Amino acid sequence: MNRLLTPAALAVVCGLTLTGCIDSKDPILTDAQPMLGKEVLLQLYGLRDGHAVDPERTHFIWDGKRYVRAGGGLKDVASFTLHPFEGGDAVVQSISARHPEHVEYALMHTLADGVYRVDVIDEDDADLATRDAQCKHPGGVACRIETREQLFTFARATAAKKKTNGGLAIRLGDKRR
Repeated sequence: MNRLLTPAALAVVCGLTLTGCIDSKDPILTDAQPMLGKEVLLQLYGLRDGHAVDPERTHFIWDGKRYVRAGGGLKDVASFTLHPFEGGDAVVQSISARHPEHVEYALMHTLADGVYRVDVIDEDDADLATRDAQCKHPGGVACRIETREQLFTFARATAAKKKTNGGLAIRLGDKRR
């Protein structure tokens, strides 16, 4: 699937969809909490070959269930949730404004207080046997998953890879733009 969006969108919500991204028809993870607070202003960057590029600022508000885009860039993202994962990481579960029928996933790793590295959870990070057993490809596109176990299997594979491309998100001190 070759949807090329703003590289900074990747920094929070798998906005840059690559061929090997995983998705689901409905959100797999439930009971999200506002891990970044009730309102969050983020400075986002795409990472290419280890360099931060394409800065973009965006504002999200917690609506009691998810973070909803309230302004700034990242217009393709309608909402996202964060869910604790292994090793202090979090899984980002996002819904696109243009394609709400696809829920996408990324892995967020804390680099420092308020600074996060975000990588798309990519089916290509897993071995062929895992991909064959866990993925469905409706319409020949992204790896479609259905369960928490499948999601975590691919998240572990992505966490084990050293990547030079991805995203960087910096939480700013207040919501003023």
